[in-house]
Amino acid sequence: MLMTANEPVAAGALGDSEAAALYRLMTWLSPAFPVGGFSYSSGLEWAVEAGDITDVATLADWLDAMLSDGSGFCDATFLVHAFRAAEAGEEMRLREVAELGAAFVPSRERQLETSTQGRAFIEISRAAWDAEGLDTLVAACNAPPVYPVAVGIVAAAHGVSLGPTLHAFLHAIVSNWISAASRLVPLGQTDSQRVLVTLEQAVAATANRALHATLDDLGSATFRADLASLRHETQYTRLFRS
Repeated sequence: MLMTANEPVAAGALGDSEAAALYRLMTWLSPAFPVGGFSYSSGLEWAVEAGDITDVATLADWLDAMLSDGSGFCDATFLVHAFRAAEAGEEMRLREVAELGAAFVPSRERQLETSTQGRAFIEISRAAWDAEGLDTLVAACNAPPVYPVAVGIVAAAHGVSLGPTLHAFLHAIVSNWISAASRLVPLGQTDSQRVLVTLEQAVAATANRALHATLDDLGSATFRADLASLRHETQYTRLFRS
């Protein structure tokens, strides 16, 4: 039977709170959410110019390393610990996580990238999606939190579950990396989606590691990517801010 425009649409399996959480996650971590992610490449611009990234295969390998053994895993871990501290109302613990997250970047441009996006995420979320206690959590950080910490704080304040938040966050940063690379290599839309598909298991594995990681497990083994972010600071021709 065809449904007419006047008939109600069933809500499906999602309850009201689940639907609200999903709606907010899709909004916060959408490319359209104005945190300025499109302005940054996380060092990919230098890697392309240096010839490290030339096609789909080399891009997928580079991003897999960044995700599993570099900033992807570290940022995911900071999000998890910020979320848990915020959810428990442990302000001192949250401050420690926020301070470590701010210090745990390899270059001035990466610091600019994560701090600027974190500040924008908090400001826009607070203006459009305010939640009780959010101001207190932000103040506990003693400085505008970096991007993964900001996402963890806002999600916890809104009662959004940690697991979906973490997966959505990792999907968002991987998508932003691929978007930057598609303009730099360049890649077509289909090839960009192939890279996203290739990284699906790495995203899931990184999320699982971060959920069980302590702050002592933090560490990076992506020296070439860190070097790329440093050398981008003096790159002569640039499209991106990092």
